[in-house]
Amino acid sequence: MNDSLKTKREMILGAAREIAASKWTPAEIDQLRRRLVAEHGDAGKTGSDYIADVLKSEGWKVLLTLQEEAEEQYEEEFEDLLHFKTLEDAEVSIMRLDELMRKFRSHGEHAAVERVLNVARLGKRRAEMIARNQKVEPQKRAEKIEIANWFRIWLETPDAFFDWLDVRKQSPEFKAKFPQAEVAE
Repeated sequence: MNDSLKTKREMILGAAREIAASKWTPAEIDQLRRRLVAEHGDAGKTGSDYIADVLKSEGWKVLLTLQEEAEEQYEEEFEDLLHFKTLEDAEVSIMRLDELMRKFRSHGEHAAVERVLNVARLGKRRAEMIARNQKVEPQKRAEKIEIANWFRIWLETPDAFFDWLDVRKQSPEFKAKFPQAEVAE
């Protein structure tokens, strides 16, 4: 088809199919934009935002912000972080969140760190919601209150959390309230 008869959209989609990126970050979109100019001259000139809109409208994965890129890059690490049927499950969830947060911080991945903190906030809200549900048995509600408190303390003081948790689990109040909880020595 003659370039003058091709729409800008058709040029973008044709070049995108040739590049065949699995996801479109700003770098890939810029590569596509330069390719359009190289192949079509003035007819191929277009803005990155328009290219992104065309790709999105066709169902292609477009990641334009660092936040979106971080979420995509670490999505598998965020999956299934909030399983806390028991106190032990909650402790494991918080350990995993803590490990991820420290890893992302050490790599300067600020968007991913914020995502970890948001996941923890969600965990706290979920535990609080279950704790308020009168249909849930009292012992389960007490566990969820405890778990919500754990998330709160980890969010406020992550560096002291695990020392605090060890002391908390040794306390007479905790042992009386949760005799079924396995206390690791």
